[in-house]
Amino acid sequence: MKKLLLVSSCLLGYPCRYNGTDAPFALRQEVLENHEVIAVCPEVLGGLSTPRPCAERVGDRVLNQAGEDVTPAFAEGARIALQYARKRGCTTALLMERSPSCGYGMIYDGSFSSHLIPGNGVFAQLLEDEGFTILTPKTIGGSLPS
Repeated sequence: MKKLLLVSSCLLGYPCRYNGTDAPFALRQEVLENHEVIAVCPEVLGGLSTPRPCAERVGDRVLNQAGEDVTPAFAEGARIALQYARKRGCTTALLMERSPSCGYGMIYDGSFSSHLIPGNGVFAQLLEDEGFTILTPKTIGGSLPS
């Protein structure tokens, strides 16, 4: 039986990023052979449109470039995506880097100046708190559970 791998939809070629684009990441053949891939976009699940204004984490909140607090949509999308992952029995995720939802380890600092700081996106933090193994395109090499 294949293990489940939760993957940010934009990494799989779905144009769901804030600017309506994707960020395709070529999964290695052995990953595809050994894992069932489940695509999720917490921002879309939270009711945000595509495209949408760029957003960044500012402390525990998420603000868009217009200064609007979009934290509720990010939190709801993360909750829905986590619930889906739990129902499927998934415990490993490959997430988009630097995203205010999926970023893991480093995220934008909230100044909209492309400056990175240590931290996690809303969804990544929720998954980490729930004990998920979290990978990014930069960290996936050799560390994916089989």
